[in-house]
Amino acid sequence: MLNSVACGIDVAQSKEFLLLHGLRIGLITNHTGLNRDGKATADLLRQAPGVQLLTLFSPEHGIRGALDEKVLDGIDPATGLPVFSLYGERVKPTKEQLDGLNALVFDIQDIGTRFYTYISTLGNTLEAAAERNMTYIVLDRPNPIGGTLVEGCIADSDSLSFTAYHPLPIRHGMTTGELAQLFKAERKLNVKLEIIKSEGWKRSDLWDTTNLTWVNPSPNMRSLTQALLYPGIGLLETTNVSVGRGTDTPFEIVGAPWLNGRSLASELNDRDLPGVRFIPIRFTPRSSVHAGELCGGVQIVITARHRFVPVYTGLTIAETLLRLFPKAWDTARYNALLVNKEAYHALLAGATADTLIKNWQKDVATFSKRRKPHLLYG
Repeated sequence: MLNSVACGIDVAQSKEFLLLHGLRIGLITNHTGLNRDGKATADLLRQAPGVQLLTLFSPEHGIRGALDEKVLDGIDPATGLPVFSLYGERVKPTKEQLDGLNALVFDIQDIGTRFYTYISTLGNTLEAAAERNMTYIVLDRPNPIGGTLVEGCIADSDSLSFTAYHPLPIRHGMTTGELAQLFKAERKLNVKLEIIKSEGWKRSDLWDTTNLTWVNPSPNMRSLTQALLYPGIGLLETTNVSVGRGTDTPFEIVGAPWLNGRSLASELNDRDLPGVRFIPIRFTPRSSVHAGELCGGVQIVITARHRFVPVYTGLTIAETLLRLFPKAWDTARYNALLVNKEAYHALLAGATADTLIKNWQKDVATFSKRRKPHLLYG
């Protein structure tokens, strides 16, 4: 059953942007910052009476979401406003870039995975607002892969980075507004934080029940299926396997020139993982890992979305790669996105995915209690 979900920008617009009146705003946004009619948040705020939009800040992939490289500063052709990149020379606005502003507004579509960097930009800009005594406003959006399930190890506090901004599980089940509240509380940020909630979204809802238009949040995130797969399959992309970048189905396939797809598919299907099957395939990525090389691999097919457990699936693939191809699979950087030394070393020592998940259940339960005071939706 479809819901009629209104994102934070739609709610703000319906109230004539009253919460933003009189503010001198820097907007953190990209191509996903749109209202239900497809109008850009930047354009709407630029035209809104009583609102002064002065500066734009762009995350990874740039203001138009088309880049897979370092992003440069520039001028937004639609509004004529300066755009300062937060993915390149800096990840946080400078004092000079914030001069003349008294508020930052965040409107970017996240996909619910710890290592997707838009939430790092959220955290870094929230810190900047706190340091400058600025108001921070989140125009909230649904979590497209739902807000009920929490999965994966908690990132080690001594290994945080731009792909692990805060000690979160891999699948946190929170919206950007909820995360902003958690970051403020747990990092003890003295900032005036306002969340303009989405309306009509429930925690159990996935994107395809919202009746909202899908806009690729980044060049290789092209569907809800890929967003659902990403928390597990994305873990593999710091290793020497292709996760489908440079093909038409990123994160739906895994492979390498040294990989026997039939063997891998047979082993994985024998595990009878919930809600997923594996098909042996061959493919040649046009770019990224193994570009131009014929790869053996598997296609990952979600057969029952409500049963599918992405992190468990990804760890089972990792465990099986290690068992079948111990010399060929390079695990040296697998912890780059897992960010949990205990889990990483246990995997290398032969722990199964079931054991890994059992080992971190207590931490996941603790996180569920940590996040509870900051949840905005039922």
